[in-house]
Amino acid sequence: MSHARKEYEDFRTLAPDAYEIVLALGKAAAKAGIDKQLLELIKLRASQINGCAFCVQYHILQGESLGMSADKLNLVVVWREAPQFSPRERAALAWTEALTLLPGGVSDEVYAQASAEFSEKELTYLTSAIASINVWNRFGAAYRWIPPARAKAVRAASS
Repeated sequence: MSHARKEYEDFRTLAPDAYEIVLALGKAAAKAGIDKQLLELIKLRASQINGCAFCVQYHILQGESLGMSADKLNLVVVWREAPQFSPRERAALAWTEALTLLPGGVSDEVYAQASAEFSEKELTYLTSAIASINVWNRFGAAYRWIPPARAKAVRAASS
């Protein structure tokens, strides 16, 4: 079993300016009106792809606190095969995967799908949220942040 090299709180303490910048970037999409449940889905999916246990657990707990069903949260990893996801959610998840993996850029098909579901402004803010979670994932995976405990994370989310 791997052990934590540093903890989430260490990032805040060691680099408070960087912490605040990444935090602000992540909050911009919600402030612009992007649905918070949708944001949790894309954050969860990017975190799954990037192997960040802290962020996977954190965004499951956040999704639960927003009233998302356990089925939907559990099936994000196989969203293409699961009927729980709307066309808008599917477009956001495809956009998330394209921007997280970036194997050869973003295909015209994925761009067209995302553009059909989101305005230019929404897509820009959605992209900022995906960029932000990918930054968080890099820290969480690099330092092996320990996933938050259910009770502790729920308390923190309600603060």
